[in-house]
Amino acid sequence: MSAPVKPANDPAVIDEAVALLKAGGLVAMPTETVYGLAADAGNADAVARLYAAKGRPRFNPLIAHVAGPSMAWRLAGWPDLAEQLAEAFWPGPLTLVLPKRPDAPIADIANAGLDSIALRAPRHTAAQSLIRAFDGPLVAPSANPSGGISPTTAQHVADGLGDRIDLILDGGACPVGLESTVIALLGGLPTLLRPGGLPRRQIEAITGRLEEPGSSETLLAPGMMKSHYAPNAAMRLNAETAEAGEVLLGFGAIDGDLNLSAAGDLAEAATGLFAALRALDARGAARIAVAPIPNEGLGEAINDRLQRAAAPKDDLT
Repeated sequence: MSAPVKPANDPAVIDEAVALLKAGGLVAMPTETVYGLAADAGNADAVARLYAAKGRPRFNPLIAHVAGPSMAWRLAGWPDLAEQLAEAFWPGPLTLVLPKRPDAPIADIANAGLDSIALRAPRHTAAQSLIRAFDGPLVAPSANPSGGISPTTAQHVADGLGDRIDLILDGGACPVGLESTVIALLGGLPTLLRPGGLPRRQIEAITGRLEEPGSSETLLAPGMMKSHYAPNAAMRLNAETAEAGEVLLGFGAIDGDLNLSAAGDLAEAATGLFAALRALDARGAARIAVAPIPNEGLGEAINDRLQRAAAPKDDLT
């Protein structure tokens, strides 16, 4: 039986969701980025069930979602730069990877046993209402089978995980449409671990130039595996025309079976990316060809998702 889908703006539904979470249940919640699959971050059994529902490798850590800095302070070391970034961008599509406090009420399985923790304060009203009513951190990776296309509507969640979870909160389509940008603040220079819904240049106005991640095989945050966000079809990037057996995802002047933004608007393209990949995948073509996307602003995050979606699906490093 598929999980019920209920309106996220109904206080009685939020109360129901909180009761489920406190009992170890799994609840899909809307955020401004993508829909997340929420579980009590301090309940190891609930987090284990979340990993199983998604088919997610347990070495891939989860983001703990908080209402704001006051909740984050209880979980992590909080340098001045974290305060500046939170003041500028929280709530919003920015995740901070910080040193985990030894007494943080987070199950070890939630952050893969690391000494660091990834934290975000989502901007969506429903997510904020749920976290505040729960009165604690919620882990909430994208609410889809691991490695697949992230969900940006409640129907996407129902299609992928509906029979494995307890409740889906419907808050409409996600306005950003790409996962959060992830920044590590672990004592060295600020490092961009994953580009996302907050462009690099806005962050660098506060941090200065962001470092790139090193060659360490340790995953410090979600979305760092080479194969991720993938449709069933193979993908070919930087294509200007479709070849035999392909459907074409266009951008700007390069039109196709679908166009991410005929006007060449990167924000519009980001919002519609995952829905467009789902729609083209449903047509059953052997391959999806994708027009070139400028690698600037949100285009950096769009290209990151496309490159991971196009990577070999057996590459889990």
